[in-house]
Amino acid sequence: MILILTPNTRSDSSAYQQLMGYLDKLPGIQYRVHEEQGATQLLTEIYLIGSTAGLAMDYMQSLPGVERAVRVSEEYRVLGRHQANDPRPSHFEYNGVRFGQDNLNIFAGLCAVDNPEHVEQMMKVLRDNGQVCTRMGAYKPRTNPYAFQGHGKDCLPYVFELAGKYGIKVIAMEITHESHMAEIFEALHQTGDPTGVMLQIGTRNTQNFELLKIVGRQQRFPVLLKRGFGITLDESLNAAEYLASEGNRKVVFGLRGMKTNMGDPHRNLVDFAHVPVVKRLTRMPVCIDPSHSVGTRAAGPDGMLDIAHVVAQGVIAGANMILVDFHPNPASALVDGPQALTLPELPYFLEDVAIAREAYEKRLTLRQKYPST
Repeated sequence: MILILTPNTRSDSSAYQQLMGYLDKLPGIQYRVHEEQGATQLLTEIYLIGSTAGLAMDYMQSLPGVERAVRVSEEYRVLGRHQANDPRPSHFEYNGVRFGQDNLNIFAGLCAVDNPEHVEQMMKVLRDNGQVCTRMGAYKPRTNPYAFQGHGKDCLPYVFELAGKYGIKVIAMEITHESHMAEIFEALHQTGDPTGVMLQIGTRNTQNFELLKIVGRQQRFPVLLKRGFGITLDESLNAAEYLASEGNRKVVFGLRGMKTNMGDPHRNLVDFAHVPVVKRLTRMPVCIDPSHSVGTRAAGPDGMLDIAHVVAQGVIAGANMILVDFHPNPASALVDGPQALTLPELPYFLEDVAIAREAYEKRLTLRQKYPST
């Protein structure tokens, strides 16, 4: 069971103290308090763990300081959507950018940072096209031990400084070890915090439970968790729950295709039909990664890239974030050049996404017009 307190109920208030006194006396019940300080309100949730079946909802909602009580299932206790009208938020804000199940953000950028010139070219074209988010890979886990592993902490200062120069507010950046998180924190501090970072947990680390716990314990950076490429959706959603259970609720769930030759000739089997499934089961915004799903710049007879088609499929299904590879010169890219789009293609890509998003919004309006159909 989750108790949602009246906004701005603080720990030194009499209502809070009375509530804690009552909860302390409940037999077989433990609780965990989670606070989120928003721009104007303090929001507090109390998670009751143990034999809560005998607790009456009406009575729990009548306790001092309690606004609502939500009975939860065993699965996805923190991030799950436990009733159709679950009152808990399905969005969060970070560094001035809203991430929610009701909007869409585009993270176009370099799969792997190679040099300052390419980073600056990417940042500039993003700014010129009204974008404030990007992806920049500093740490690159690779199947081949001899392949380029990323520049790591050496590239962080100039990536962050250039982001500040061009008004980029959030950079999605994969990490594979807790030391990477510390290096990002230090580089941001040294450069004056010119931008923000969304930590990315890649598909290979979806079940690296110790890493998930460590990343979940910090609440400065939001997290993009990619679905594991060889496990079920349920297993991947439970990986997201690891993050939330440790305290970090600012999680975006990423669909990046399933590793199977059933998707040939694409790199992976595109799984964007699961966008509405994840939104139904949880309160997480959902990201799609068309670049790693398709893996090539192949186009159909109509001249449209397969990547563009699968982006449209995901966006029309309600995706909230797009992680997509661009590069100033894909032929010289150190990682995944064959799937990268070029900088002159960015305006077209953004317009094409806008068409798909408009189609989703029209479908949503139509559904609201016929709610009982």
